[in-house]
Amino acid sequence: MPSSARRIVIRTILATAPAAAVALAADTVAAAPASALLPRDLTPWGMFMTADVVVKAVMVGLAFASLVTWTVWLAKSIELARAARLARRRLALLERETTVAGAERASAAGDDAVAQLIRSAAREAELSGDVIDDGFKERVALRLDRVEHAMARRIARGTGVLATIGATAPFVGLFGTVWGIMNAFIGISQANTTNLAVVAPGIAESLLATAMGLVAAIPAVVIYNHLTRATAAYRALLGDASAQVLLLVSRDLGRKLPGLMRAAE
Repeated sequence: MPSSARRIVIRTILATAPAAAVALAADTVAAAPASALLPRDLTPWGMFMTADVVVKAVMVGLAFASLVTWTVWLAKSIELARAARLARRRLALLERETTVAGAERASAAGDDAVAQLIRSAAREAELSGDVIDDGFKERVALRLDRVEHAMARRIARGTGVLATIGATAPFVGLFGTVWGIMNAFIGISQANTTNLAVVAPGIAESLLATAMGLVAAIPAVVIYNHLTRATAAYRALLGDASAQVLLLVSRDLGRKLPGLMRAAE
């Protein structure tokens, strides 16, 4: 080949080589995001299925805590509504009756808190017999106070778990988030890339744990406060019933004392 022809071929190769290199690099850059943006299920269920086992355990625990919260709300709401309705009915009965014995007969079939208050007062009157001293009303009041506190404890049983869930669920969710983000950074170091499309799914899975913690904690706190107020209202009804029973006891004493004084003469 003549020297002039060789020079023409060399110039042609040198002119086309940079263009080919640039085209190849462009194809590589275009292909990298395409592979990084592969379709991925980022729905809550999809993120749960692809999450780390520790994050999965946190999510399952928070879901169970949320189920417990709503179960306690339903059970205690029904129990409190029924107990308050019975207490109001017994209060109306106490307003109509004039003696402890009459109130006891009227509530003999019941096992609610007010019926137990009436039976407790009648039991103390039975044990005291005709010994009507200055300490009789105090003994009745002590019995009523014990029954009232026992019934209040029973009606409040189970609400303490709501306070525990409300206080701990956000921190449990935060633990799942920290663990998931730590795994996401480990994935960044292993993949040797900081492409957001690579790390975003792992971060989203981690933040889902925090969201579930709030979903479990916020209703637990609200329901706990609601049940606390309802329990306080129920205890107020029991206090009114205790006062009404003491009024009946006082009336009975007022009837007995003149007869006892005449018998003593």
